[in-house]
Amino acid sequence: MASAPLLPRTDCRFSEALQRLRGQSLCAVRFSNGSLSCSRGDSGGLRIRYRSVSLQKAFHSPRAALNDSSSPPTEVFQGVYGPWSIDSNDVQEVLLYRAGLVTAAVTFVLSASRAYLPEDSILSSFIDQSTDALYAIGTGGLGVALFLIHIYVTPIKRTLQLLWAAGALGSIVVAAKFAAPQGEGLVNFVLENRWAIWLVGPLFASLTGLVFKEGLCYGKLEAALLFFVIPAVLLGHLSGLADARVELALLFAWISLFTVFTARKFSQPIKDDLGDKSIFMFNALSEEEKQRFLSKLEGGTLDRETE
Repeated sequence: MASAPLLPRTDCRFSEALQRLRGQSLCAVRFSNGSLSCSRGDSGGLRIRYRSVSLQKAFHSPRAALNDSSSPPTEVFQGVYGPWSIDSNDVQEVLLYRAGLVTAAVTFVLSASRAYLPEDSILSSFIDQSTDALYAIGTGGLGVALFLIHIYVTPIKRTLQLLWAAGALGSIVVAAKFAAPQGEGLVNFVLENRWAIWLVGPLFASLTGLVFKEGLCYGKLEAALLFFVIPAVLLGHLSGLADARVELALLFAWISLFTVFTARKFSQPIKDDLGDKSIFMFNALSEEEKQRFLSKLEGGTLDRETE
């Protein structure tokens, strides 16, 4: 996430310490058994436990890379809490995140395009028979994206995930308790019974939050417009204020913007979807470990590590 993060209150202390330590870079970072060991030259080291195995290689040392002839050259980025680089796990995670978005977009665009197709077309027949399956697949793709999305403020990420879960559960309830007994599919039932939007709506609210994050972080116009278009489509249908022509126009805007949004994701550098890995690593530490780390930096000294 590229926007300025909401950081803990201890960051002011860290920034002051960082200014005093300008020019004194961490020369090596070693990980073993889930621990992070930082050392500065030969003067000493700070050892702090780190519980997230997935971020064990979050910090990367330029000097260490140069001394390791077996490692290919790696681009190093300067984070708030130190330098970091991209590894193969990061690339895989970002590609899976984007694949989840593409899955959600393709299934939605295909299903929604039914509104503009002739009744007797082969594609219309296929969509009619597969609408609920496409809805389920798209829901799964969005869930993957929300699981892998990088957001500095964890409560916001958890809120989006809870909205997705509520919408997915609501969809199951509508399908099993209301649509199936009437011999209808989920999507058709929701279209014909506006009140069902209350149950499936949280799913689309989570998508709205995701595009808001993307628009805010990267200044993407299509994402910012989706933030308004998605609620407009749902609320217009729920309230009945939007007639058929307005609904079709808004739906077409949703299809177009969602297509552009997902297509442009693959033109972004991998690092954009990662954000600043040093912040995620710092936030994963306990409060005690954070204070110890910042105290060491403020004092300009690092305890010697005994191996």
